[in-house]
Amino acid sequence: MKLQFIYRYIMFSLCAIVYTSCMTKRTYEKITQVNASLYRDVNLQDTANTALLPWQDFFGDKQLRNLIDTGLKNNLDLKIGLERISKAKALVLQSKAAFLPDLSLNGQVARSRMAFPQSFGFVDNATTYELGLKTSWEIDVWGKLKNSKKAIFFRLMQEESTHRAVQTQLIAEIADLYYQLLALDEQVDILNHTIATRQEEVIAMKRLQESSIVTGAAVAQSEAALLDAQNMLPSVYRQIRMRENALNVLLGISPRSVERSSFTVQPSFPSVDIGVPLQLLQNRPDVMAAEFEIASYFENINVARKAFYPTLTIQAASGFTNFGFSNWFTPSGFFANVGGGLLQPVFSKRLNKTRLELAKSDYREKVLDFQKILLLAGQEVSDALYSYQSASEQETKRQNQLEKLQEALGYTQKLLLYHSSTNYTDVLASRQALLSAQMQMSNERLLKYQSLIYLYRSLGGGWRDRD
Repeated sequence: MKLQFIYRYIMFSLCAIVYTSCMTKRTYEKITQVNASLYRDVNLQDTANTALLPWQDFFGDKQLRNLIDTGLKNNLDLKIGLERISKAKALVLQSKAAFLPDLSLNGQVARSRMAFPQSFGFVDNATTYELGLKTSWEIDVWGKLKNSKKAIFFRLMQEESTHRAVQTQLIAEIADLYYQLLALDEQVDILNHTIATRQEEVIAMKRLQESSIVTGAAVAQSEAALLDAQNMLPSVYRQIRMRENALNVLLGISPRSVERSSFTVQPSFPSVDIGVPLQLLQNRPDVMAAEFEIASYFENINVARKAFYPTLTIQAASGFTNFGFSNWFTPSGFFANVGGGLLQPVFSKRLNKTRLELAKSDYREKVLDFQKILLLAGQEVSDALYSYQSASEQETKRQNQLEKLQEALGYTQKLLLYHSSTNYTDVLASRQALLSAQMQMSNERLLKYQSLIYLYRSLGGGWRDRD
């Protein structure tokens, strides 16, 4: 009767443990909803998305692709990110090993001075030799170790997503600097052409002075205009040198000249498709990293909650001990023990409750961080899209302005020769307006390329590879 009661008690306890364990399971649910109006003034249902293109297909310039490939191999920030991923993987392996029992080998020699009551006066000194194995195993009844493993695994996924985010930013920065160099190269060509034209103009003004068509003031103005164009050139070369040095840092190489093409031979970019805001959850690495961080903190809440439940541990030890080597490994020297323990926190100075409250607060903070990151992502897409559209419009209008300015310059030059109402100041003003428009045209073309690059990055493009 007594054994039957004990059996029923044990079965009841086991059922209670299993039931309570099921009740404590809380699983993280992935975010599946994003505000459809996240992109300003855009309400599209087409899921075609430029971010799905590998970066090799988005950038058609072969020399730019070579630079990006070099950067992906040598960039120091990417290498630092790989080390962080390695550390996160090591922590995941450790979390998996937490389910296994501890095992330790213990060996010791002890020399003791025996008191009379201990040995009844037969032995004054004794030497004890001991060699054994000890093991301890925590049974994951409530799933605390499992939740801890999940939290660490989500940290690994966060590090991998962060590494991808660094890669997308790196590719965008390399492409940005590359096109800045192309724009500066174009400005050098514009200035060199302007300098050559103004040198010819100085000679022409001197001849016109000799023919009494213009005065010495016109000659001086033409010489000043030449010097103005020549003074602009060193500033552009300085910017080129600085951009090359900055690009080499991203590439992880020492400062050197950068091989590049020109604006005149640039292949066209693919058509821009921004998809829907929901796709940011799968395409944009920093958004994915933020969600993995939320999931990790969610599992930390489960770990903190289960710290209130008892811990079940099984311990065992076995080995040999004796007073001499001669009879060490004998049946009389063999010892073994096994036992189980149940530790239930009762009063821990509010430690467990505080840990749970902090875990919940951390989780809520990460949810707010995610919402902020998502809003910033929507802002970046909206800004880049509008910049691209406005830059394209500006480029078209600037081209029309250049044509009109060149036409006006031609008329002004003819009037200078054949009509007394026009002087060289009018020609100079026309030339300055044309030079300014040409430089602005170069900057606006650069802005269009930059907007495309950062639209691609803000949509989450750049971490996918053809392989």
